[in-house]
This record gives sequence, structure tokens and C-alpha cells, in this order.
Amino acid sequence: MITDYSALLQPQKLWTRAEILGKPCPVPKSPGIYVWYFQAMPPQVPTAQCHTHNGLPLLYIGISPKKPSQNGKPPSSHTIYNRLRYHLKGNARGSTLRLTLGCLLSDELGIQLRRVGSGARMTFAQGERLLDAWLDQNAYVTWMHHPQPWLLEEELIQTLSLPLNLDQNSHHAFHDTLSKLRANGRLRAKGLPVIKSI
Repeated sequence: MITDYSALLQPQKLWTRAEILGKPCPVPKSPGIYVWYFQAMPPQVPTAQCHTHNGLPLLYIGISPKKPSQNGKPPSSHTIYNRLRYHLKGNARGSTLRLTLGCLLSDELGIQLRRVGSGARMTFAQGERLLDAWLDQNAYVTWMHHPQPWLLEEELIQTLSLPLNLDQNSHHAFHDTLSKLRANGRLRAKGLPVIKSI
């Protein structure tokens, strides 16, 4: 099957955090795939083999909803609208992209993963707002509708160099480094006091 990815790889427009969180929100409430381009990244992230658009490397892709479970559970009703807005203003507990970015930028932004509330959740606490500000300056997003986005995700992960994706991407040279960085962040957080309120 040949899929036209031009909306993702040669987009007519890349959207900023402010535009996506503004009113009206331009992101459709439909299933689909979204891709993230970045203006700046920590130097350890390899970008030489990444697809670029107007000089910006594409480093991460995501979908919503995720692939339906095989155990009979009903499929998720989430859309790319839900996911993108959470990535842009949520926290590291619910966004693997925010977790990855926060771990990569911990020294630059002076933030660290912490246990919060009851201690069962890990976020960057007050550092999430610093991550928001970094996204304002450096993140650009576009998307396309697709009724079964997990099919596109599998194909693109095999086709593109996506250093910030971990799932289905163990073949990437940065996979082990990023996995260890995130694991070390969680390990350090377990050794620090719980932040009861944010």
C-alpha cells in the first residue's frame, strides 16, 4: 500500500504551541498521526539522518488513538486533539514525549523528575512550566487524519530516523541511550522526597 505522507513530510504549515492551545484550536477531533519538528535539541540527540523541513528536523511521531487491544476492550475514543493538547500542556506522567524531553533537557533547564502527590506519579513538578516555555520556543507540529493511524506509525518508524521514539524503534542507534537516560531519571526520583503539592 502506498500512502501519501506529504502532509507530514512537506507540510503547508507547522503549528506552534501557542497556536494549538489558542481558540479556536486548529487540531481536528479525529483519529490520526502527528509529527514533531524541533528548532533546538540537546547536542546528544542524533539528527544527521532525520528528515528535515525548512531546516527543522523531524524527531518524533505519535498517534491517537493507539492500536486497539486484542483482549476485547473497546477502542479508545481519544483523538489527535486530545493527545496534542496534553503533550503541550500536561505533564510527564501522561506524555512520553514530555518525559523524554524533560530528561534530555534536565541540565539545561535545571529540572528533574520527581515523585508527586501520593508518590505514585512522576512528573517534573514545577519544571513542567519550564518545559512548556521550551516547547513554545522550539516545537512545531503538524498532523494528518487517518482512521487506523497505528498502521502509518509502524510504516514511518521503519522508514524514518526518529530518535525520540522508543516504542517499535529498538533498531535506532539512540534507543538504548534514551532508554537508559529515562530509567536513570526515574531511579533518581525514587531516591528523592515526594512533593506533596505542586
